[in-house]
Amino acid sequence: MALPMAPPNESKPTPKVAATAAAAAPKLTTTGSTAVASKAATPSSSAPPCLFSLRDGALTVGGGTGKAAAVALLTGVPGNVTLTPFAEAFDPITKASSDAPEELASQAAANASRGAFLGFTLPSPANRAPCRVGRLPGPRRFLSVFRFKTWWSTAWAGRRGRDLQMETQWVLLEVPELAGAGAGYVFVLPLVQGSFRSAVFPGEDDGVIVCAESGSAAVTGTDFRRIAYVHAGDDPYRVMQEAYLAARVHLGTFRLIQEKALPPMADRFGWCTWDAFYLTVDPAGVWQGVSEFADAGVPPRFLIIDDGWQSVNRDDDPPQEDARGLVLGGDQMTARLYRFDECARFRGYREGALIRRPPEVFYDKSMSKAVVRKAAEIENAGKAKKKAAQGGATELSSFDSKIAQMRRELDQLLVQRDAMLAKLGDNDGDGEVGLKAFLKDMRRRFPGLDDVYVWQALCGGWGGVRPGATHLDACVVPARPSPGLAGTMEDLAVDRIIEGGIGLVRPDQAGDLYESMHSYIAGAGVTGVKVDVVHTLEYVCEEHGGRVELAKVYYDGLSKSIAKNFAGTGIIASMQQCNDFFFLGTRQVAMGRAGDDFWFEDPNGDPMGVFWLQGAHMVNCAYNSLWMGQFIRPDWDMFQSDHACAAFHAASRAICGGPVYVSDSLGGHDFALLRRLVFPDGTVPRCLHYALPTRDCLFKNPLFDQQTVLKIWNLNKFGGVIGAFNCQGAGWDPVEHRVRGYSHCYKPISGDVRPADVEWGQREDTSAMAKAASYAVYRCQTEELLLMTPDSEPIQFTLQPSSFELFTLAPVTTIGGGAAKARFALIGLVDLLNCGGAIVDVQHGSGGEVMMKVKGEGRLLVYSDVAPKKSLVDGCEAGFEWENGGKLMVDVTCNQEKDGVSDVVFCF
Repeated sequence: MALPMAPPNESKPTPKVAATAAAAAPKLTTTGSTAVASKAATPSSSAPPCLFSLRDGALTVGGGTGKAAAVALLTGVPGNVTLTPFAEAFDPITKASSDAPEELASQAAANASRGAFLGFTLPSPANRAPCRVGRLPGPRRFLSVFRFKTWWSTAWAGRRGRDLQMETQWVLLEVPELAGAGAGYVFVLPLVQGSFRSAVFPGEDDGVIVCAESGSAAVTGTDFRRIAYVHAGDDPYRVMQEAYLAARVHLGTFRLIQEKALPPMADRFGWCTWDAFYLTVDPAGVWQGVSEFADAGVPPRFLIIDDGWQSVNRDDDPPQEDARGLVLGGDQMTARLYRFDECARFRGYREGALIRRPPEVFYDKSMSKAVVRKAAEIENAGKAKKKAAQGGATELSSFDSKIAQMRRELDQLLVQRDAMLAKLGDNDGDGEVGLKAFLKDMRRRFPGLDDVYVWQALCGGWGGVRPGATHLDACVVPARPSPGLAGTMEDLAVDRIIEGGIGLVRPDQAGDLYESMHSYIAGAGVTGVKVDVVHTLEYVCEEHGGRVELAKVYYDGLSKSIAKNFAGTGIIASMQQCNDFFFLGTRQVAMGRAGDDFWFEDPNGDPMGVFWLQGAHMVNCAYNSLWMGQFIRPDWDMFQSDHACAAFHAASRAICGGPVYVSDSLGGHDFALLRRLVFPDGTVPRCLHYALPTRDCLFKNPLFDQQTVLKIWNLNKFGGVIGAFNCQGAGWDPVEHRVRGYSHCYKPISGDVRPADVEWGQREDTSAMAKAASYAVYRCQTEELLLMTPDSEPIQFTLQPSSFELFTLAPVTTIGGGAAKARFALIGLVDLLNCGGAIVDVQHGSGGEVMMKVKGEGRLLVYSDVAPKKSLVDGCEAGFEWENGGKLMVDVTCNQEKDGVSDVVFCF
């Protein structure tokens, strides 16, 4: 087979090389062993020089005439390390041929002097190339994100190279020496180049290693001069935005979040079936769950039928029967998809069954909990047996007999459940059957249910597709994790996947796989998919051109199917927190998980995990949003409304800017809490932006430094919001390579809030609020209303462990004149956690009137230094309360005739 011609930024392949970098070819040129500008790309003499320089063994930033002296970021840089200014590598003549919109290409060109490609060359080809690019002289504060599992990433802060963790996906360096000189922060971004992806690793003597890997011994290379990118600026958030913009224009393999539409479910409340049923989800249980929410006035507008609905079995099961006895997560991880439609529990449903006989007539809603409890007992007994064996015990028969007895008890429960569900197939009518019939009936009973998503693994099932079971060519491929994952956390999912391998569909049939799955479920009424277990591909890429090339084929097939079957937006990505997914797989994906799973308790048995796991989850979501938010709208995951830390979670979801959904068990709801998150019509007051850590948290450790409160900011249409959370008490242990509790950190922590904590300027439509002379600040928990100026002393607070406070900040404006003059600020519906999200619109009348449109119901709070003459709600005069401190409050009811929006007028 002829080898492809090497594009300009790749070395010519050796006989083993299959690597290419075609996406970068139109924009980059390289000559010899060092990168130089092409003639067409030569910058004009008026163009500013690159902020980065590599000479005399040092990578520096800043310097030049009239600027602060250059600062060394890396010292001891080897001679094979290269630096190519983006302005030289980016060809403005050919940028129009890039798939990036002209506006984005122009923005990248305008910021070109701030960035450069960092890379290296090798004397001989390699498929995995760890290169020391220098030493990080300390102390210099940095923030990073690294993979602590195959699927999940988390934040890590440090001061020296030795503090870096394995599989680091980016590093944000603080350079205070150059603050105000255009380089107060430097962002280091490992990239994809050709068939290689990269990550940062720690090296000896504070060394920094950039490792390029293909994932296949047959794919090697020597030229990695575009394997990482560095970018500088004075705004840490914009530094990251500009760096990912440069990567988007350079790579051409993904789209940024601003190029994609969000799925409609982003603005709606939802329920996920996972914690209610795990793998035992069934039609009657789903119906019962949605009924409980709807009957309580908190109607779900979207539903996720999670893992357990598919037709899967194991290699030793009969080839055309569902695997029996699957209950808890882990049981299904060696099972494979053997058909593309629903499992027998859903397949047997007949149209009208639950319309005629609703679940309350025959369905025991406690059954699912009983099944789950029994399965958990079996799992715990298995763990106890394993622990005893590791401790040297030789007599284990008592464990075996106990487990066998409990399995018999579980089987009896499952037989009882199946007998109940058999009633759903009794009708012999001519209507629809299976999933299509069920969803048709669901929408008849719950007409507000807009979206139904179902779960799938990227390769079909956890174990892929069973060979010979479908029309697709699948074979079981042994799973081999990358060497870079050796230092990550022990993971049941990884162990089970290695145990069973993956039934991998032939790469040229990847598109057929997704079309076969998605066309069927879309025809049944499903509107989207939650795609999980994404990074399985890197385990099985050896014979398929490596991880990048295999991923490209699968992601291309997935993207085309989503565009065809689910309106282009019907997808949530999960277990996807590795850079090659974001660089290669987000052309169509506009929403994905920002943190690892919501765990309601520690699976390893730490009783405090009920609490400290929640803070770890929240920190993961907040810091991962810094980079994932460039590609997707971060999804902070479901939680349980009756959990011990439910309010803690709810407060973060209220202002996260992503979807709001719960995974409550049947009968396990706190509806009072949910009403603080959800409008009566099932939509949510979603923030405009996505929540991010405040600047004073960027280089801190809010999990176990015993002093930092996690603060996150977001923006509403007429104000900002700061969420403060005491997450102390857990985190990554770099020695034990696991997340664990730090009980000595689980204590009250103090913090402060000021108007500048809100990054008003991150959106054009909110930037003017940064110029306000004063702000009204409402504290959610204490219900205080305060006034602040940009120069005021910050608001001090102390939070107990696993507790929170929300601060709504609204600029104070002057309305009217003369006797009608008033100082006024919009707070919102204070019965909602994100109270400012209820304000839809506001206008000021010439006579001193303030006319507002407010969605929802409850107490509307505004600040006014004088009492109004009167207030009107939907044209009728309404009583109001006004206090000398400026609290002005009026009750609002939900106006169903106007989509829940009321007209409120204050006359001064």
